[in-house]
Amino acid sequence: MATQRRRFVKEFNPYITCYICKGYLIKPTTVTECLHTFCKTCIVQHFEESNDCPKCGIQVHETNPLEMLRLDNTLEEIIFKLIPGLREGEQQQESDFWKRKRPQENGEDGLPNNKRLKDDEDENDENKDYHRSDPQIAICLDCLRNNGQSGDNVVKGLMKKFIRCSTRITVGTIKKFLSLKLKLPSTYELDVLCNGEIMGKDHTMEFIYMTRWRLRGENSYPMVLQYRPRIDFG
Repeated sequence: MATQRRRFVKEFNPYITCYICKGYLIKPTTVTECLHTFCKTCIVQHFEESNDCPKCGIQVHETNPLEMLRLDNTLEEIIFKLIPGLREGEQQQESDFWKRKRPQENGEDGLPNNKRLKDDEDENDENKDYHRSDPQIAICLDCLRNNGQSGDNVVKGLMKKFIRCSTRITVGTIKKFLSLKLKLPSTYELDVLCNGEIMGKDHTMEFIYMTRWRLRGENSYPMVLQYRPRIDFG
C-alpha cells in the first residue's frame, strides 16, 4: 500500500492567495464571468476604477461589474482550516476597524445622546441585543418622497430614524424592519437607496458602506439610507 506524501501549505498557495494583494484570500469572491477569485475588498476596490478582471483582462460587465461577484464560503472555510489563526486575526481587524469608525464625541455608539438606537427596547436587557458580538454600524433611515406619486400617502417617515445594527444585516432585513415599523401591507414593496442608487436585497451594510457610502468621505457618519415606495416603470 502506497504511503501518502505529506503536503505543505505552500503547495496550495497558488489556489488560496489573492492575485491583487498577494496575501491569503479574505472573504474570497469569484468573478462569475471568468471564475477568477480575489479578496472581496481587493476586487471591489479594483472595480471602482475598471470593469475588467485584473487577472485575465476580460470585461466583466459594461456598467456594473459588482453584480457579477459571488462569495465563495466553501473556499473561505478551507483556507481558515489550512491557516491557523487567520480567522481570529481577521475578525479582530474587522472589529477594530468598525470601532475606529465610531465617532467618540457623540457618545459610545457614535450617535447623539438623544438618538440612541434601542427603538422600543430596554437598553438594559442584554438578551435582546442579538448582534452584540458583531461589528456595529449607525444608520439613518430617511423617507424619500416621490413628488406625489402613488404610495406617498402610505409610506411615512420614522419617528426614530437613527438605528444601530450589525454590519452583516442585509437590505432585505432593513425592508422587513421598515414594513413592520410603518405597518405596511405584506404585499407592499419598498426600494432602499444609497447615494441615489437602489440597493439589492442581499447587500449587507458592510458592503454598502465599503462600496457606496465611504466615497462621501471620512466625516460622513452615520450612513444614510433612503426608502421609498417601489416605482413601477412598466
